[in-house]
Amino acid sequence: MTKYFLSLPHDSAEEPTMENMDPAELQEIIAAVGAFNTALEEAGAFVTAGGLQPPSTATTVDYSGDTPVLTQGPFVEAKEYLGGFWIIEAENDDVAIEWTKQASRALRSKVEVRALQEEPPA
Repeated sequence: MTKYFLSLPHDSAEEPTMENMDPAELQEIIAAVGAFNTALEEAGAFVTAGGLQPPSTATTVDYSGDTPVLTQGPFVEAKEYLGGFWIIEAENDDVAIEWTKQASRALRSKVEVRALQEEPPA
């Protein structure tokens, strides 16, 4: 089965975190996401998932030269950033999109889905 990356874009100007959400809304979303994760697990589609801290907490490492260069902050500046993700397994794009619809509903936000690249046969 193909693995798919479901990504959760967030607004860079706001840098939302669970700590600054309305507690009642947060609990509703946590329950909906928990139910979604359970459905993924029961279907054998769940690989892993996680939420990320805002880009302002990032360190970018570039060791492409002779010495590593560490820069505080994100690699790129953008109006949106990756706030969290799932990696799932699905038979095809249509199945992955159906899972993504459920993720978007649970989170009450946009979710992007893309297949992970697979190593070409030797």
